[in-house]
Amino acid sequence: MKTIKAYILAAGLGAVCMGISAQETSRSAYFLDGYSFRHELNPAFSGERNYISMPALGNLNIGAMSNVGVNTFLYKTGDGQLTTFMNSSVDAGEFLGKLGKNNKVNINADITILSAGFKGFGGFNTVSVGTRVNVGVNLPKGLFEFMKLGQTGHDTQYNFKNLTVNANSAAEIALGHSHRINDKLEVGAKVKFLLGIGSAYAKINEMNVTLSDTKWAITADGELNMAAGSGLRVPTKQEAGKEYDNPDQASEIEWGDIEYDSFGLSGFGLGFDLGATYQLLPDLKLSAAVRDLGFMNWSNNVKGATPGKTWTFDGFDNIALDSDQPGYEDNKIGEQFDNMWDDMQEMINFHKTDEKTSRAAALAATIHLGAEYNMPFYRNLTGGFLFTQHINGPFSWTEGRFSANVKPVKWFDASVNYGASTYGSSFGWMLNFHPRGFNFFLGSDHMIFNVTKSPSLPVGKASVAFNMGINFTFGS
Repeated sequence: MKTIKAYILAAGLGAVCMGISAQETSRSAYFLDGYSFRHELNPAFSGERNYISMPALGNLNIGAMSNVGVNTFLYKTGDGQLTTFMNSSVDAGEFLGKLGKNNKVNINADITILSAGFKGFGGFNTVSVGTRVNVGVNLPKGLFEFMKLGQTGHDTQYNFKNLTVNANSAAEIALGHSHRINDKLEVGAKVKFLLGIGSAYAKINEMNVTLSDTKWAITADGELNMAAGSGLRVPTKQEAGKEYDNPDQASEIEWGDIEYDSFGLSGFGLGFDLGATYQLLPDLKLSAAVRDLGFMNWSNNVKGATPGKTWTFDGFDNIALDSDQPGYEDNKIGEQFDNMWDDMQEMINFHKTDEKTSRAAALAATIHLGAEYNMPFYRNLTGGFLFTQHINGPFSWTEGRFSANVKPVKWFDASVNYGASTYGSSFGWMLNFHPRGFNFFLGSDHMIFNVTKSPSLPVGKASVAFNMGINFTFGS
């Protein structure tokens, strides 16, 4: 069992500890009029001025959301060193009590390479080129119970579902337009052309583990899809010329020999953003948007699946203790242990079932509903509420964010806000400088306040974000 646990532990900790990457345009800026990239949150938002972004720095985001923290998996020993939750010194009840039914890390990257916005054609228009990366990891609690507790009685059973890793990367070309219908209503739309760079989707739909005094048994039902252009090579043991003990292992994917020898597009897609704003009362504005309605079609897709058989181990037979015994090399205890680990891994490893196929998948859509109220006692202060629903299967999340937004002078506005979501609560802020000719913004949707000492590890949910951009404005 140690081999399986090591693989799973590495994947889980890697996702939680290293899953700090870029995410979508900051929601802390939703109610800031001078923020050049408001159209990324709602295509009905028109720009204050024409703008062109600084290449690669127009809208830079770094962040991650998770319902678990790094300190969930790492602990201090008595001598001040760090250890994982698998150490016997870590209390099982304490560790498992920190976990939810599903433990998720959700990472989104939306990095603008070049963007421009200008008034014309009866409204405000935007053109942008960028890259998007979406990564999600879902680790069910039952997986960690199995890893931490192991066999606890004469007959111990574990069942867990939806162990999932999903990653997609694509380039994006977007064209947007907002148009004022009347004094109260403004609408907008955006079309996005997506060029697939790479995709990987691995899921253990269900795994059953039985540990007893007489036998161990594992059954796994899993699926795999990988696409990364024509240069991707995913060989089996047989195709890679590797040795294998039985014919069933011939189709097992040889992970160490995967190659990507030339860049190429691996798919095409199309997405739409739709939005509207409505001035319901003189001091109350409502807004709504749905983003990323569409699909992505991946080509040159490699499919894999677990064998679907039950692996059973009921002990070693004919153990050879003396080198003079017949069949010593095959029956010595070390060789039998190696064969047991190999057979067990075969039952949970992926076997290639098809290649050069196509796969269609819906984009992860996002809904925004906003309300902004202008304070009568100070006209440069507004209160805002933003509801967000992100729809992405097991990586879906919901958030409500309250904000106070102030514009003390024409060239500066700022927001402080508090959000409560599927991933816990967070404080956010945004500073937006937009004098004539220039726009610089800096902010965060998630702030980390509590960290451990030496080394510094975030306490609580591992959610963090950083957003900045530099743009040049012109016109009135």
